[in-house]
Amino acid sequence: MNQMNVESRLRPGHEQYPWRFFFGYLAAAILFRYLCHSLMLIPVLFNELRPAPTVPDLLLALLPRLDWLAHINYYLWIACYFPPALYLLYRDRKLFARFIILDGIISLSRGLMIPLTGLGPPHGADLNAMRPFSLWTTWWQLVNPYRALIGDTAGIYLTKDMFFSGHIATTFLLYLFARRLGKMESRVFLVLQIFSLLVVFFSHLHYTIDVIGAYAITFTVFTLGNRLLCRNFPRFNCQGF
Repeated sequence: MNQMNVESRLRPGHEQYPWRFFFGYLAAAILFRYLCHSLMLIPVLFNELRPAPTVPDLLLALLPRLDWLAHINYYLWIACYFPPALYLLYRDRKLFARFIILDGIISLSRGLMIPLTGLGPPHGADLNAMRPFSLWTTWWQLVNPYRALIGDTAGIYLTKDMFFSGHIATTFLLYLFARRLGKMESRVFLVLQIFSLLVVFFSHLHYTIDVIGAYAITFTVFTLGNRLLCRNFPRFNCQGF
């Protein structure tokens, strides 16, 4: 058995745990997701410039909108996404690799579906259609990690990225993969997913159909994509999945 196979079986905490592979996977994952996210934003920003209607939503009409929660929703999503994703990488690099690939596919799918559905913002006026912005300058601001994290660029220019919810899709996909890690981890990931769901609804970030669509599409991509990856790439180590 070669060294790589031996190292792939080492558990976290072992003195020979292969941290070089951990950081190698992490660097590749960041690059891949960054590219997928950057490509996804192009059709989404085109969609922002088109007038779009706000549609009635029975559930949102019953739930109060918490402005303070809406203001920090992006940071709450980061807290529910990045630490669990890093933990998934820490526990099982090949499981993490499958997660990142499917996560990227889901991101690109959102880039196609958002312009096709063309829903307006669930809260407030359609400001971006009334005051068009420079497409590529705005795109660069959104793909610039510093501007995206420090400023409110996403909140200003992504008001119609509705169908389907990225908050729900990413955290639900994490939960689906976390079931392989054990009951305790699975429960923690599920709590984070439910928390993300509450943030989405009480911030009025998405319509109810966006949330339902996120669950349906994510589960479909997970079921079919994971099966294809395991069938065509045995090195992903899919035993028992």
